[in-house]
Amino acid sequence: MTSVTFKHFVAIVVLVFAGVMNLKAQQPSADDMLNHIGMLKRLEAMQPDSIASKYQLALASLNFAISYPHAAQTENMLAQAQQAIDQMAQMKDADQSDLCTLRGFLLMVRIVQNPAQNGQKYYLDVLQAYEKALKLNPLNTLAQELQAKFVEGMKQATAQ
Repeated sequence: MTSVTFKHFVAIVVLVFAGVMNLKAQQPSADDMLNHIGMLKRLEAMQPDSIASKYQLALASLNFAISYPHAAQTENMLAQAQQAIDQMAQMKDADQSDLCTLRGFLLMVRIVQNPAQNGQKYYLDVLQAYEKALKLNPLNTLAQELQAKFVEGMKQATAQ
């Protein structure tokens, strides 16, 4: 069995790698994103007890899905993200603010996929997920950014 220290080290390496990948290209291609997700999936399989690897896998899957909402792989990415979120929720040390943020992000992707059908269905759930995330951790920058983007997107959609 691998040590906790090694798992933390690998999680940090993944986070640094993800940051570098993000800096290299503002809008990576679908293939680049899928390769990155594949790498995260392998890492998560090597560390089944790691919350960080599940979080990064869910986040990367959701980023793909929001960037390519109608791609053939999107439903698989959403299912993968949901599975990672569900697994994180079962772990005692999971950050509840992060879980709420990821759940809101998943529903936000559903709205982007089909605004006419899913907008009214998930609008309130998305807002509540981000509000709860920020209530639990007001410094959760991902929740702040996603909430702001969601509110702005809704304003633009209603203005049209």
